Amino acid sequence: MKKGGSSSNLWALRQIADYMASQGSPAALSTSPSSMMMVTPINDLHGSEPGSMVKGERLMRCKLASVHRLLDLYGWAQLSHTCLTLRVSKEQEHFLVLPNGLAYGEVTASSLVKVNILGEVVERGSTPLGVDLGSFSLHSAIYSTRPDVRCLLHLHTPATTAVSAMKCGLLPLSHEALLVGEVAYYDYNTLMEDKEDRVGLQKSLGPTCKVLVLRNHGIVALGESVEEAFYTIYHIQAACQIQASALCSAGGEQNLIMLDRSIHKPIAAGTVGWAGSTFGPLTKSRLGEHEFEALMRTLDNLGYRTGYAYRFPVLLERSRTRREVEVPATVHSFQFEEEGVHPLPRQHPYAQRQQQAKTRWLNTPNSYLRVNQDQASPGHQHTTWLKTEEMQQGSGAIKIENSNQFVPLFTNPQEVLETRNKIRQQNRQDMKTAGPQSQVLAGVITDDSPPSGSSLGAISKRLKVPRSSVQTIVHKYKHYGTT
Repeated sequence: MKKGGSSSNLWALRQIADYMASQGSPAALSTSPSSMMMVTPINDLHGSEPGSMVKGERLMRCKLASVHRLLDLYGWAQLSHTCLTLRVSKEQEHFLVLPNGLAYGEVTASSLVKVNILGEVVERGSTPLGVDLGSFSLHSAIYSTRPDVRCLLHLHTPATTAVSAMKCGLLPLSHEALLVGEVAYYDYNTLMEDKEDRVGLQKSLGPTCKVLVLRNHGIVALGESVEEAFYTIYHIQAACQIQASALCSAGGEQNLIMLDRSIHKPIAAGTVGWAGSTFGPLTKSRLGEHEFEALMRTLDNLGYRTGYAYRFPVLLERSRTRREVEVPATVHSFQFEEEGVHPLPRQHPYAQRQQQAKTRWLNTPNSYLRVNQDQASPGHQHTTWLKTEEMQQGSGAIKIENSNQFVPLFTNPQEVLETRNKIRQQNRQDMKTAGPQSQVLAGVITDDSPPSGSSLGAISKRLKVPRSSVQTIVHKYKHYGTT
C-alpha cells in the first residue's frame, strides 16, 4: 500500500482494522457490544480490601465476576431473568449479587453488591445501583433450604427455557444429560413470599439435588463452589441444546433413543489421579475445578485479569541447582481453601518439635549472650548461648585471673602478705590520712598562719630553697600528690 493521506488509503486502513477487530472478538456478544474493542479488568480491588470483607471474599468476588464474563462470552447472558449469586459467609448469611442495571460484560469484582438473606444491602460496592429483590427472593429461599449450597447460577437461555416448558422435562439423550444427575422440577410463579411456596420448593428440591428446573422459567444449578456450579450449568446448557435439536429433527419423543441411567453411567469427575514421578502424586480436586482453571487462563490470556489463584500449573517447573540465580516472584496469589476439601499435609514430628523449639526461643523473656569457649584442641572454639545473669559481671575491661596479678615481679611473698594485712587493718580501724609524706621536703619548715606584711621578710630569710631544686622537685614528682 502506498504512503499518503488519500481517501483510498484511509479506507483500506479502516477495512484492515475492522477485519482484525472482527477476528479477535467472540462470536456472540449479545449484551456487551462495546467489549468488542476494549476489555475491562475483572480484578479491580487494587491491594487494599474494605473493612467489611471476610476471609476469602476477594477471591470469591473475582470468581463470580469471571462467571458473569464467561456467560457473556458464551452468549448466555440475558438482560433479565438471569441471576448469579454466591454465599460469602455462612455465619452472617451474606451473599454477592449483581446490581440491577449492570451488563454482564462490565461486571468487576468491586461492583458486586453484598446483601443479607432478606435482600437488604450490606455493602453497595463501587456502583450506586440497587438489587432486584424479585430475582433474589428465589435464591434466598434456596439458600435457606439448602445450607450446603454456596453458589447458584440461574440460566434463562432459549434452550433451557424450551426444555423447562416441555412436559417430558430433561431427557437422557446424551452424555451431558447424564452428567447433570438428579433433576428436580418446580412450578415457579416469580414470587416466593408465602410460606407455602417455600415449603413446596423444599419438598421439590430435596437434600441432595443439584439441578432445579423452573417450569417455563429456565434452570438453576446448585453447587458447593463456583467451579461446581459452572460445571453443572455448562453441561445443562449443552444437554438442553441437544434435546431441542433432536426433538426438532426427529419429530417427537417417540422417535428418540433414551439412555438407561443404570447402564450408561457417566465418568466420575472430581478425582484426578496423576501417577509416576513425572506428574506428581495422587491429587484430589473439586468437581469442575480443572475446567474452570482452563477458562480462567483463557480470560487472563485475553487480558481480563481475573485475579484467580491457580492450583494446578500448566507447566511443571524443572529442578534447579543451588548455583542458579533465584527468580523473584512476579505475582502473589492467595487462595481461600474451604474446610475439608484440601486438607494440609501432616508435618513430620521432628519438624514440629523443631518449630516448637524455635517458637519458645523467639518468645522467651530472657536475654542471651553469645560466648565462644576454647576447646582442648588448639584452634577450635565452641559457641554457646548463656543467660545474661549467668555471665560473670566485672567492673573493668581487664580480666582478673590471679589475686596477685598486679604485684611486681620478684617480690617477697611474705612482704606482700604483711602489706595486705596492714591495709586490711587500716580499713578496719577506719584510719584515713592524706597519703605518704614527701621525703624531698621533709626538712622544710612551714608556717600555716597567713603571712603578714611584717613577717614576710623573716619567712624569706628562714626559708631559702634554690630555684634549681624546686624545678627538680616539680619535674620528678609532678605525677604524685605531694604535701
